[in-house]
Amino acid sequence: MENNYSFKIYTSSHEVDEQWNRVAKPNIFLSKEYLEVLEEAAPINMTCFFIGFFEKKNLVGISIAQFLNLNKLESFGERDKCIKTTVRNFIFKNFCSHVLFLGNNMLTGQNAFVFDKHLETKKGTHLLYQASEEIKKILKKKGTKVHITTFKDFEEEEINDFTSPQFKQLYRFSTQPNMVFTVNQNWNSFDDYIASLSKKYRDQYKRCRKKAEGIHKQKMNLEEIIAKEETIYKLYRHVAQNAPFNTFFLSKNHFSKLKEKLNDRFLFYGYFEEEQLIGFNTLIKNGSQMDTYFLGYDEKVQREKMLYLNMLYDMIAYSINKGFEAIIFARTALEIKSSVGAKPIEMFGFIHHANAMINKKMDRLFCYLEPKTEWKERNPFK
Repeated sequence: MENNYSFKIYTSSHEVDEQWNRVAKPNIFLSKEYLEVLEEAAPINMTCFFIGFFEKKNLVGISIAQFLNLNKLESFGERDKCIKTTVRNFIFKNFCSHVLFLGNNMLTGQNAFVFDKHLETKKGTHLLYQASEEIKKILKKKGTKVHITTFKDFEEEEINDFTSPQFKQLYRFSTQPNMVFTVNQNWNSFDDYIASLSKKYRDQYKRCRKKAEGIHKQKMNLEEIIAKEETIYKLYRHVAQNAPFNTFFLSKNHFSKLKEKLNDRFLFYGYFEEEQLIGFNTLIKNGSQMDTYFLGYDEKVQREKMLYLNMLYDMIAYSINKGFEAIIFARTALEIKSSVGAKPIEMFGFIHHANAMINKKMDRLFCYLEPKTEWKERNPFK
């Protein structure tokens, strides 16, 4: 490859270059420990590839790719029962069931790659495209044809680094926004956040907390997570199956593996009512920002106790009190996240279908692949 650059594709986290974590340092979701979680507790329909980029023999960049076989899912999501959903499911089953993501489909935001100072981003994305073509060849040799290739999720300034001619042939899309909560520098504690809310949203906070009386929150360690694994998974599946759309379901041991590999960087909070686990949320410390991860709850309790909103306030309280600069709330539940102060960041990506005829209609097809959500942005502050 020109200018002494090359790449290597790994299928196991134990094979990656010894310098991997040095490059991954800015993003925990590209660390070797997180890759081990994906390898040992990935969704059953997911195969992961790890990519190292080299200048001569020096590791100068890393990336992740995920291949999903959607035919292995028994459900894409059971919340919406309508004609458009039926059409979407038919399209996925018959034309789009093999999807290659350059990035992490389990997260929102730029978790696709890290390049160090020796690899210019525009050069790195060019190498990333070439690596995606090589992965498709690897899968083809195993008898699997990739239907859709997609590069995700990037903010507007990040997407401008995809300048190779190959990307001009791909359909550029915009997805549901990433909801990001920025911690005001003048807030020294959670009380400062509450004081900054308008009366309407202070009243919402008080009402929410009053509804949750009788529920206690508990930080859970590895042994406690393992002991409650069946209940945890049941609560997670309830939320996941009632989402409008899914491309994967976590494995039952995913949370215990995260705790085992990430230790104190992974936080698991259980919510209990009369000693019964009725909900949980998870957080991952990622440098100066806090990333919200997966959660679960009993729907009946959630409605009665405003459990989800209480979880959002708890995440904000922890992040402010511990000095984090931002919380990545990700997509979904956009309006309620906006009601606590999160702001939408528009996200972009590229997508391509292997069938030339279908690819020409990608602009029309995409509305089925990424269902549009109508929502109203809120501003809770004075």
